[in-house]
Amino acid sequence: MGTFKIEGGHQLKGSIQPQGAKNEALQILCAVLLTPELVTINNIPDIIDVNKLINLLRKLGVKVEKIGKGSYTFQADEVNLDYLESDAFKVDGRGLRGSIMIVGPLLARFGKGYIPKPGGDKIGRRRLDTHFEGLINLGAKFKYSKEDQFYGVEAEYLTGAYMLLEEASVTGTANIVMAAVLARGTTTIYNAACEPYLQQLCKMLNRMGAEISGVGSNMLVIEGVETLGGTEHRMLPDMIEIGSWIGLAAMTKSELTITNVSWNDLGVIPNVFRKLGITVEKQGDNIHIPAHTNGYQIQSYIDGSILTISDAPWPGFTPDLLSIILVVATQARGSVLIHQKMFESRLFFVDKLIDMGAKIILCDPHRATVIGHDFKSTLKATTMTSPDIRAGVSLLIAALSAKGTSTIQNIEQIDRGYENIDERLRAIGARIERVES
Repeated sequence: MGTFKIEGGHQLKGSIQPQGAKNEALQILCAVLLTPELVTINNIPDIIDVNKLINLLRKLGVKVEKIGKGSYTFQADEVNLDYLESDAFKVDGRGLRGSIMIVGPLLARFGKGYIPKPGGDKIGRRRLDTHFEGLINLGAKFKYSKEDQFYGVEAEYLTGAYMLLEEASVTGTANIVMAAVLARGTTTIYNAACEPYLQQLCKMLNRMGAEISGVGSNMLVIEGVETLGGTEHRMLPDMIEIGSWIGLAAMTKSELTITNVSWNDLGVIPNVFRKLGITVEKQGDNIHIPAHTNGYQIQSYIDGSILTISDAPWPGFTPDLLSIILVVATQARGSVLIHQKMFESRLFFVDKLIDMGAKIILCDPHRATVIGHDFKSTLKATTMTSPDIRAGVSLLIAALSAKGTSTIQNIEQIDRGYENIDERLRAIGARIERVES
């Protein structure tokens, strides 16, 4: 297992470009299964979770060729369906939460899709009901082996249907959309997720010959087609990385420029950081964060009550950035209530921050109150373990702002979502070393 050793308390300077979006990649890569024709995808991040999915596609028989940094071609013209019922697949599929999204494309094109109970972050209960209820609505028969925790859906053909999703699940919506594009007739999905990465998937499918309308809204209407063709697609920059770098700049009082951020796809993210008092400047398609040498002041509501920052489905604030917001608040002037509505275990890393000297009251599994230090008391270096991707980066930001040398263990969790993070941070002046054990 690897470890990061971080000497904190140093200002950073320069520019950093966000990687391709992890959460988009997991959807887009599964969509290559919908056609036997060549699909070219650019700006794919070189991270553990995405590379696991690419290897899973290879084992399914998809021809994968790397044609440049972050660019690959995929051709699913000889898919090996026997692999789906092998013991190897039961092991491979469990290692990645995003593997659930191969089910919809496989069902639509080949009449069957299987998946073992997926893994991923230990951030609380993440139900699969929305995925399978949607596929059942399209005419699939559901099978589940409790002994193996192995799920399956089968159908001779799929038929379009109207459905109201119980939750606006991003991966659930993606799975249903990818199945519905090859179904007979019209499918209407109400309460569909509408975040930019789902919009990207729909736009890609339309270029492949699908007929999806309502893209960007919470009602998608899909006219089924018989076949899809090849296409070329470029993924958006990762909005979670962009938010991470905004938080890093503020916590280390650094002047940073984040390049090529696709401003129009960031939603409320810049404004949420502004509510913490952070200056977020738009410079073309870049974000410039000046050095906050005098700190930053948390806003209050008009009536003077304490600011609450909570997550919500898009266009609300993404839950993946609440951990970053919480860390940034530890050095602000003022107090804020962080309300993590969607996952019940995502705030359990705050004990590490409390050990570093942060003033945080964990109210319950979903809420934490942060009383900022205003940089009058710096965080103290410590040894800690990364529990999941987003908490791991939050702890890394805390360590870069802390006095002394910190150690972060289990950094494979961070590598799951951030490409070569230590090299990229060293390029802007961070003192971080990767130690392989």
